[in-house]
Amino acid sequence: MSIMPRFVRIALCAVLVPLPASAQRDTSRADTTRARATDSTRSRALAPVQVTGRLDDLTGIATSASEGRVGIADLRLRPLQREGELLESVPGMIVTQHSGDGKANQLFVRGFNLDHGTDFQTRLDGMPLNMPSHAHGQGYTDLNFLIPELVESLEYRLGVQHASIGDFGSAGGAEFHLARSLAQPFASVEGGQFGFARIATGASMALGSGTLLGAGELKGYDGPWARAEELRKLSGLVRYAWGSPSSQFTVTAMAYHNAWNASDQIPLRAVQQGLIGAFGQVDSTLGGTAERYSLSAEWRHVGAASTQLVQAYGVLSALDLYSNFTYDLSDSATGDQFNQREHRAIAGLNATHVQPIALGDVTHTLTVGVQLRSDAVTGVGLYRTRKRQRVSTVRQDEVEESSAGLFGELESRWTPWFRSVVGLRGDGALFDVASDNPANSGSQRAAIASPKASLVFAPASGTELYISAGLGFHSNDARGTTIRVDPVTGAPVTPVTPLVRSRGGEVGLRTSPLPGWRVTAAVWALSLDGELLFSGDGGTTEPAPPSDRAGITIANFYRPSRHVAFDLDLSVARARFRDVAPDAQFVPGALENVVAAGVTLGGAGVGPFASLRMRHFDAYPLVESNLVRAQPSTLLNGEIGWRLANVRLQLSVLNVLNSNARDIQYFYSSRLSGEPGAGVDDVHFHPAEPRQLRLAVRWGR
Repeated sequence: MSIMPRFVRIALCAVLVPLPASAQRDTSRADTTRARATDSTRSRALAPVQVTGRLDDLTGIATSASEGRVGIADLRLRPLQREGELLESVPGMIVTQHSGDGKANQLFVRGFNLDHGTDFQTRLDGMPLNMPSHAHGQGYTDLNFLIPELVESLEYRLGVQHASIGDFGSAGGAEFHLARSLAQPFASVEGGQFGFARIATGASMALGSGTLLGAGELKGYDGPWARAEELRKLSGLVRYAWGSPSSQFTVTAMAYHNAWNASDQIPLRAVQQGLIGAFGQVDSTLGGTAERYSLSAEWRHVGAASTQLVQAYGVLSALDLYSNFTYDLSDSATGDQFNQREHRAIAGLNATHVQPIALGDVTHTLTVGVQLRSDAVTGVGLYRTRKRQRVSTVRQDEVEESSAGLFGELESRWTPWFRSVVGLRGDGALFDVASDNPANSGSQRAAIASPKASLVFAPASGTELYISAGLGFHSNDARGTTIRVDPVTGAPVTPVTPLVRSRGGEVGLRTSPLPGWRVTAAVWALSLDGELLFSGDGGTTEPAPPSDRAGITIANFYRPSRHVAFDLDLSVARARFRDVAPDAQFVPGALENVVAAGVTLGGAGVGPFASLRMRHFDAYPLVESNLVRAQPSTLLNGEIGWRLANVRLQLSVLNVLNSNARDIQYFYSSRLSGEPGAGVDDVHFHPAEPRQLRLAVRWGR
């Protein structure tokens, strides 16, 4: 199946809609906000906002309390075990791992166990990172290809009230922005315990009328596991940027390859009985390989009275993953190991048009746009394997999935102390599945409209109150929309709803009690009509009832001086299933209490620096009855170092207290050799890695 005919058809449909185009990224709003005070009849230089840290004042710009920006200064001082932990700068977000470090992270936020990204939209300079109809899980979001030194800033928006966020955005979304150029070259050499080794380098140079940036990373890691992880990661980037003061162009090529042995979650009873250690495996032949290659382009333009942003991208990716969660439960002869595999081609386009409009004494800003995407997934399959050798095929499919999102948003400044933002988003999706079982082949199409609104009050300088509400959605796996027969049992199966509705609202506050202190607080609620999800692990669909979530999130950032900064984020959430028995209301895996805090010392100049970060999540339900709960987890990471003129020496200590915490916990039935055929219900967990030291020598950036 070719990707182009469906994509062209979606694009032609969008052209026929009488609306100018728009995109996901909201930097243009900040540009427009600053431009409102200028004469709209004159050309203006394009001046993207330079985000250095969480101290940036977003009053007058933000449309809710649950959005923010984290700049390079604060991202750089976060001790990282994995690239995905950059997302933990989002208030209330927890990033863990339940397998090898080449697999996508497990994500939690706002009472969601997001699995690998089902209800949290993630982008990189306009490129969507969530993978629909993925071999391993809906919305699969792999961040392992990122080179942290190149991440310039992270923008986040929680909740469903943002018109530019569509699929996978019920809990919100985040977007990474990479550097366009480097002020000076950099090189980093790192080493540490458990076979950790990393080399990263990058540089910019003038070329023709623009700037060429190149960067690369090599990373190896064995970990504390009984069988060495043998992670071997290679990432690279080439970016060329050029333009004039009013128009800027960027072309970016990225490449990533990773291979690893995995250490999936293990049964608690096996550790308690001494069958394996806490860092052992029941099946030592797990692991995988992942690849990602992308080419993207961006054009930004500021005209006499409007701004435009156009982004186009193409991505090729592949995953070959071997897992075993139940051991000998389904097949005592060959075991329960399975292989998930896919190759994917993605093409997409985003475009934004922002137009200030003056009507009488009221200033309005109209943003309209389109987001197009088409995925062609070939050989997406689920196979039974033993020691990575294929035993049988559960199902194998070819999938085409295309989507078009149109949105409009009008921001109106009625008085100096009151503004409103109203938006409307429309999304359409086309699904085409060719299955190895003709009964599960077919096509589906669906559309959904999502209104949004925010009211913003400014009772005092530096303080804003927000009342926000909206509708959102996430898509289900294309294979689940056409399935008729269970590929394992042959029993009849009811297809799932293609697009699942979510509804949410929040009341929030943004203020600065003292100079250098930023506080945001939000009381929020969210409901989902139901989560009928395709299970990549089983090859079929798993229904879940409707659910309601509510909570409070408070984020603090305080910089009393340029050399000292404190942050403290608190998140409390309550998640319950709706329309179920009283003893089955709890949502398994939904975190209830999350605390993240940190202190950083030292500025960007010469001299010492240090950082200490704490991340805690409390006990949470593992079953619907709440009779089994996960153990709480607290981790402390730190780093200390010294900056010379162009050299940075840094010692990182991960899990400073050597806590016996667990990264992830589940409760389900599995069977070890010699156990009853029905299996044993047990807690299965993936331990946090023990204390380890990592030393880095960095030159330049």
